[in-house]
Amino acid sequence: MVRTDGGLAATCHCGAVEIRVRRMVRTLTSCNCSICRRYGALWAYYAPHSVSIRAPRGGLAKYSWNRRIRNYYRCARCGCVTHYAYRRRQRHTTVAVNAANFEPDLLKGVRIRHLDGAASWKLLD
Repeated sequence: MVRTDGGLAATCHCGAVEIRVRRMVRTLTSCNCSICRRYGALWAYYAPHSVSIRAPRGGLAKYSWNRRIRNYYRCARCGCVTHYAYRRRQRHTTVAVNAANFEPDLLKGVRIRHLDGAASWKLLD
């Protein structure tokens, strides 16, 4: 993760996918649902217009299941989960960026909330 004049930039492990955001969020979410716990993601939520994602043609693979509400994206080369987005644009749609791809120093002091996505869909803290 590097700071650029356009905000903050992060890449997947191999560098093929780059995500830019204007600023770091104040709170991250760690969810224990079946997919998030397997991904080990820390989700940072942004308005779609404040996230820029660059990848080569065919550089992102996506996955969706069950009701297909969200598409989860990963680098097609190295496999790092980079973000998820809702399949249908709604009025208050967000893009969730996997903050685990940011440099650890950038996450110092950011609160991590724990979501019980496996059962109650309530915050545990």
